[in-house]
Amino acid sequence: MDTKIVIIEQEFDASLELVWRAITEKELMKKWYFDIPDFKLEVGYNFHFEGGEEDKRYLHLCEILEIIPLKKLKYSWSYEGYSGLSIVTFELSSVGKKTKVKLIHEGLETFTNPDFIRDNFVGGWEYLIHESLKEYLENGKALRYW
Repeated sequence: MDTKIVIIEQEFDASLELVWRAITEKELMKKWYFDIPDFKLEVGYNFHFEGGEEDKRYLHLCEILEIIPLKKLKYSWSYEGYSGLSIVTFELSSVGKKTKVKLIHEGLETFTNPDFIRDNFVGGWEYLIHESLKEYLENGKALRYW
């Protein structure tokens, strides 16, 4: 396994459409991911959000690189004031009545800040995908009209 890439996979008991909406609509994203008020699903669009610990916050700078509706969302990920550039990709696929999400975060070796080590990304993405998104999609927190 490439130690420079983080890959997290999870199947959800939710429709492809609902999972796509959860990762691409800012009102739904803030329920499980980050509050990104300036998010717009458009290639070339730049958005930002703040994240980190209470005592150490970082401004994340992102640009949408690729959109394949209901299949793939890809964006760059960097930090204001710090070197390095990484790429985050969400790949979606149907597995019967379930939806599989494959999260790929690559380019982590370009970051030099010790807070941005691979293990921190692994822990963060595992929490977001395996716990936060799963809870949102499967335990009644998501809109269920799909």
